[in-house]
Amino acid sequence: MLGAASDEARSLLDGLDATVVVADDWADGMGASLKAGLTEIEGDVLITLVDLPDVGADVVARIPASGSTLARATYDGRPGHPVFIGAEHKDALATTLHGDVGARAYLDAHHVLGVECGDPATGRDVDSR
Repeated sequence: MLGAASDEARSLLDGLDATVVVADDWADGMGASLKAGLTEIEGDVLITLVDLPDVGADVVARIPASGSTLARATYDGRPGHPVFIGAEHKDALATTLHGDVGARAYLDAHHVLGVECGDPATGRDVDSR
């Protein structure tokens, strides 16, 4: 999923077996970007953020993945990323996304399996330019 500086970011993916989805309305907020990804990608989706430096493959491997599941990593009981959205939830979730509203309300209203990942990572979001 690309938004701001998508041309520059796309060049970093050259040669990789990756599906690139560009959210043209990325400036509207994270909800708009997430909705673009959910509507373009078929099947299940695993969502993570690029600014989680200590969240690696060991954390991702813990998150169960099946079409009926909603699951997310937790860090010392605090919800975080990655988040698995089973295919059967994608359409309903997409209808709730707009502007800077992400998946939190949908996840709070549905049973989400929390998977403790605080031992290999902190899940801390590091924002910087």
